[in-house]
Amino acid sequence: MFPDKFFEVLKHEGVISITTWSDNEAHVTNTWNSYLKIKDDTILIPAAGMNSTEADVAKNNRVIVTMGAREVEGFNGYQGTGFRVEGTASFISEGPIYDEMYAEFPFLKRVLAVKAEMAKQLL
Repeated sequence: MFPDKFFEVLKHEGVISITTWSDNEAHVTNTWNSYLKIKDDTILIPAAGMNSTEADVAKNNRVIVTMGAREVEGFNGYQGTGFRVEGTASFISEGPIYDEMYAEFPFLKRVLAVKAEMAKQLL
């Protein structure tokens, strides 16, 4: 699902934007590249707050996640590249995935799981 360039981006620190929407209003929150864990076609993100994100997901589980890294060469020799990932989201508050993420990120309250349907390189 995810190309090699995607994993190369995640090796560098950068901002991740998570966009959700419901009731005709968009909400954007952020986290860091280094917090993401990938399992097959799912992005796992530690969630300490993300209350508005969780409220949106309860009404509309569609999500867009964007990330980038200036250190990774993009198309046509551009300095930097990024990705747009579209998929569905859910929150995990118990079980093996939660336990595994909590061991690494003890600040989390839940895990945001984004099942990717599309990952597109932007630059």
